[in-house]
Amino acid sequence: MVTDNRTPSNLADEVLTKAEREGVRFVNLQFTDIVGVVKSVTIPIEQFPDAIEHGKWFDGSSIEGFARIAESDMFLMPDLRTFQIIPWERGEDTTARAICWVYNPNGEIFSGDPRAVLARVMREAEDLGYVFNAGPEVEFFLFRPDEAGRIRPLPHDQAGYFDFSTDLASYVRKEMVNALEHMGIKVETSHHEVAAGQHEIDFEYADALTAADNTVTFKYTLKAIAQQHNLHATFMPKPIFGISGSGMHTHQSLFDRDGNNAFADPSDEYGLSALAKHFIAGQLHHAQAMTAVLAPLVNSYKRLVPGYEAPVYVSWARVNRSALIRVPRISPGRPKATRVEIRCPDPSCNPYLAFAVMLAAGLDGIRRKLPLPEPVEENLYTFDEDERLRRQINVLPGSLGAALDELRKDEVVQAALGPHVFERFLEAKTIEWNEYRTYVSPWELERYLEEY
Repeated sequence: MVTDNRTPSNLADEVLTKAEREGVRFVNLQFTDIVGVVKSVTIPIEQFPDAIEHGKWFDGSSIEGFARIAESDMFLMPDLRTFQIIPWERGEDTTARAICWVYNPNGEIFSGDPRAVLARVMREAEDLGYVFNAGPEVEFFLFRPDEAGRIRPLPHDQAGYFDFSTDLASYVRKEMVNALEHMGIKVETSHHEVAAGQHEIDFEYADALTAADNTVTFKYTLKAIAQQHNLHATFMPKPIFGISGSGMHTHQSLFDRDGNNAFADPSDEYGLSALAKHFIAGQLHHAQAMTAVLAPLVNSYKRLVPGYEAPVYVSWARVNRSALIRVPRISPGRPKATRVEIRCPDPSCNPYLAFAVMLAAGLDGIRRKLPLPEPVEENLYTFDEDERLRRQINVLPGSLGAALDELRKDEVVQAALGPHVFERFLEAKTIEWNEYRTYVSPWELERYLEEY
């Protein structure tokens, strides 16, 4: 079971033997805070056996959204299934990493650990007889520092979508793929994206917990390899005005205990089972509240605008890329490939929380047998307001503030996060929104200072 956080003794023996064979000197015990930033406690290899058996204590009060000073003591228990040698840290001080579960002093799993949030919601799916699989497609930009070494949105190339080029990034992408595979991530494709300096590397789908681990690993691996070539990899959703932003379209499916795709029904026009349709209906129903978690930055809502193939309208379809949820075509005779793709997440999200709320919304649709509205295959950007209202098509929130308002009203999404994470996430993001809305930007000064 993927959400079982116990460590078998034989796995511990295998990992320690591998560490000795590979000459590992240090181990990074990793976890993420509520907003998805990777945190790490580094220990010498001699301390690793004790950490495996008893955990490693740390101060949780210094971590975003974890604990107050009065309740700060926590400990990390490494999930040895995530043990990997870090390829760019081989040598005299060869370093490995293990992603950890976070525990309270009483030995209970910490409810504010984003990884534990996802594991809890996945257990709900398992109780219904299903494993939730996810396959994120992560887009990113590679920028060149300016002459002073500052990070600026300066694309390193002028290539376009799927362009074959011989510039630096074509070699950097290959190094990134090699590094990802050394970290245990099976890469499927890599290519240049639509905008100058924009790229995408896709990796194999997996159960959602593994997929979230891989997404977190993916982001810091790409940053490390880019830095070696004096480039900066950014997962900011919309770093440049007027061109496409970076999304994290995520493919989703449920498999039953026999390994069959529970979303597949070859006799259906869209190849979808009744269960899949209820799942989609649940996500459409909770889409506005989910957006606060799936697109969690002020900047995220500068990507979610018409004209750049980013979704704005709450609808589903097959060929319509302006829809929020799309049903990709599959090759004949491959029902296991049946899946649905949600297109509003961006790579700034915490993938553990993102996959948790996506799954919870879909499960709510299944439990309540929510009806799926008709698909909308027309280009939604051509609809006027009257047509949209006639078709009862809702709109995603237009700002982080509006998304937080929707989150405050949605009990299902709140329950998926759990009281601790919901309260801390809402607090952190409300502060971010209030800082942004009261900030006087250079655009305002340029536009208004002389005129008024």
